[in-house]
Amino acid sequence: MKNLNVLLLITAFLLTIGTAIAQDKPAESAADLAKKLSNPIASLISVPFQNNTDVGIGAYNGSRNTLNFQPVIPISISQKWNMISRVVLPIVTQQDIIAPGVKQTGLSDAVISAFFSPAEAKNGLTWGVGPAILVPTATDKLLGTEKLGVGPTAVILKQANGWTYGALVNQIWSIAGNDDRADVNQMFLQPFFVYNWKSGAGVGGNFEITQNWEGNTTAVFFNPTVSGITKLGTQMVQLAIGPRIPVSIPAGSRPDFGIRAVVNFVYPK
Repeated sequence: MKNLNVLLLITAFLLTIGTAIAQDKPAESAADLAKKLSNPIASLISVPFQNNTDVGIGAYNGSRNTLNFQPVIPISISQKWNMISRVVLPIVTQQDIIAPGVKQTGLSDAVISAFFSPAEAKNGLTWGVGPAILVPTATDKLLGTEKLGVGPTAVILKQANGWTYGALVNQIWSIAGNDDRADVNQMFLQPFFVYNWKSGAGVGGNFEITQNWEGNTTAVFFNPTVSGITKLGTQMVQLAIGPRIPVSIPAGSRPDFGIRAVVNFVYPK
């Protein structure tokens, strides 16, 4: 829990800075917000809650619900450069995965990323690079790796005529942790695309490809979504929903079907 407390303190600190930066700025249109939200390294404060539900998993017809808490905080470090911090903290509930009638609930491991990116895109093209850190915040050994890991991360994307397309990647190696657990040597690749209308509505999708070099396994999901921007009171919110389609999943862990729903609280600058 010590690692979790540190992670939450860092997130709260970054949100405080980001909210202060966002104050007293003119309102942005839904189209502008949708364009920025399609860009993982946009200069926009957002706090997404991404819920993934997968059913019919493995030999025991199990289920897993993963709620990802994913605050994104941009910080201007100079006139030409931004640093965009991203935290992904999964909250997992799974049933009948390990054995019939057995349930686990708690935190999984967190991934903290920092992208150093040019403040201005050139011809709609932008990019970011930086470190990614795997933090062993799991509250149950069956929900995490019990390893501290580090590695590089990068993203590149193009925006033009309502379209956004690009890819995000990270590679993490374990450097410390429980010697009795398997080492972490894992790549995550996420090609993505989305089309946004002037109303702020959008349609798109991404592939989530996880390559476990240590275990020599590959997992691929395709996640098409439809999205829109609205207000809850005075709070700008993006809503998105769509199926999770298992394309290629290791034997014994493939779900029959899944669904993704996202509520993203937006703080325009």
